[in-house]
Amino acid sequence: MTHDKRTPGFWLLAAFFVAYVLFLYGPMLVIVVLSFQGPEGGLTFPMRGLSLHWFHKLAEGLGVVDIGAALYRSLGLGLVVMGLTIVFSVLAGLAFRKKLRFANVLFFTVVASLIMPSIIVSLGIGLEFRLLDGGIKKILETFGMESALENYGTALGIYTSALGAHLTWTLPFGLLIMFAIFNRFNPSYEEAARDLGATPWQTFRHVVLPLIAPSVVGIGMFGFTLSWDEIARTSQAIGDVNTLPLELQGLTTTVTTPSIYALGTVTMVVSFLVMGLAVGLSTLLAKRQQAKRDT
Repeated sequence: MTHDKRTPGFWLLAAFFVAYVLFLYGPMLVIVVLSFQGPEGGLTFPMRGLSLHWFHKLAEGLGVVDIGAALYRSLGLGLVVMGLTIVFSVLAGLAFRKKLRFANVLFFTVVASLIMPSIIVSLGIGLEFRLLDGGIKKILETFGMESALENYGTALGIYTSALGAHLTWTLPFGLLIMFAIFNRFNPSYEEAARDLGATPWQTFRHVVLPLIAPSVVGIGMFGFTLSWDEIARTSQAIGDVNTLPLELQGLTTTVTTPSIYALGTVTMVVSFLVMGLAVGLSTLLAKRQQAKRDT
């Protein structure tokens, strides 16, 4: 029995791959390790003790910053972005399967936000909503609605301007994924369903959706994770509150203890949990669909 010898090129590529993985995940590993230091721990190696001390400190709060509220805001926004990304991406993917007038113009308009600098998109959305604020205040003043004018703050907020800013980032990815899905989708399944008397809605619900469900779960994962750690597109369009990434960015200049590493570890765990759930659900749906085909 002969064994193929590894060529020098293989070992060179293997070393490059290992270096790439260390470069990619090494910083995260360092943050996780340093977050488990003892009370005397600092921001650099060597480690001083091993405990959950800084996670307890994180639970108590970091100064005037309400980490819990920022966490809930980010989770809520991420879930809404995930849901809207799934719905609009699937609908757009179905629409682009048919001949549309100005389809190319519409497509390039959607994906244009991917090549625009994120901070420019955020500034533009923030400016739009400030102009909207001015218009609303002018209307209230014209109609003499003084009480409403006094109580009016701004249209900028988590589920208005920030939501729109995040969707400019997540929807193009969702649409591109749907294009890839439907490019290899076999329309004979739909034709068979229609031949059996199924309505368009029944065809989509019982045939199309189960077949594309694993990929739809992937779109949802992309939508949540892209929203969860977004900073640039949120910075100028968030209003008077902050998401967790913005709070984390601000804390890097004020917090000088491993509490900041504990916060980074928590956010990292949430991201990996979402990805794990998405991969598990996608795998389960794919296996169920394969089992139905086999029977």
